[in-house]
Amino acid sequence: MSSKSIEMAHGGGGGLARELVEDQILARFGDGPLMGLPDSASLPGGLLFTSDSFVVQPFEFPGGNIGDLAVHGTVNDLAVAGGKPRWLSLALILEEGLPLDALARVLDSVKIAADNCGVSIATGDTKVVARGQADGIYINTAGIGTAIEGFELDPARVKEGDSVLVSGPLGDHGAAVLTAREGIDIAGNAVSDSAPVHRLVEAIAPLAESIRFMRDPTRGGLAAVLNELADGIDLDIVLEETDIPVSEATHAVAEMLGLDILQVASEGRVLAICAADAADELLQLWRALPEGCGAAIIGTARKARGDLGRLVLTTLTGGERLVDSPRGELLPRIC
Repeated sequence: MSSKSIEMAHGGGGGLARELVEDQILARFGDGPLMGLPDSASLPGGLLFTSDSFVVQPFEFPGGNIGDLAVHGTVNDLAVAGGKPRWLSLALILEEGLPLDALARVLDSVKIAADNCGVSIATGDTKVVARGQADGIYINTAGIGTAIEGFELDPARVKEGDSVLVSGPLGDHGAAVLTAREGIDIAGNAVSDSAPVHRLVEAIAPLAESIRFMRDPTRGGLAAVLNELADGIDLDIVLEETDIPVSEATHAVAEMLGLDILQVASEGRVLAICAADAADELLQLWRALPEGCGAAIIGTARKARGDLGRLVLTTLTGGERLVDSPRGELLPRIC
């Protein structure tokens, strides 16, 4: 590792985060289900298993709070691995002094989100730490799901000419948390896209054989996910800037603060790469659902023009630029 101690940037989903996982975790445990940095591990018997922790600050933000975010994040990791979420665990770390009405709001959100996703809170734990040792509340989850027949998701299956799709506007969650944290008040403030994506995945199950890759672009945004993908294959991923959906409020935040939307987190979107001849049908299946009404085809895979695949953006003016993975932390504590 290039760093000798943990930095905030190690939690950002970009280059340093990947370096930490590869050098410290996969080096020790990566010869089993952890191989390949999966969102969820595939276990015998068609089971999928995932774990996540949530430390978002502030823990309440426009469009949600840490409770529904924890459910959605765990459900989504199972869903984009080609699974149907079934059971979750819920472990709470509470700070002394947290108002009980704030805890009630968070737990009510957990209940509503779990019911909406059709999952059961099967087990859990509660710990309390002294005042000043946490930001009110942290949540740890684990999730178990069952594999949906037909999905064979593997970066190695991505081929030249495949289409890249997203299920809706990008960057809303990161923009919403940032404006809430910094007290930024602009007309039409960004609202988090925190939401489950399992119905989007189930809707395209009839096309499973044509779908090569799925991921939810959370920390590090689309740039982190697609750079990691391109780095492992001999293909460039080429995005069309004019086709990338972005809400007006999030676009305004990005313009004001100089953010690259491709590096801003979403918490209720699916990125999919599929065979080109299935793209239009996949798009229509997504657009038939409320959570997929903003879906778009945003790019293609092409033969790499270098030794390794790269993420490339075709700009509004028709030129091309390379899109790097965020090295560090664009916005800490967003999930």
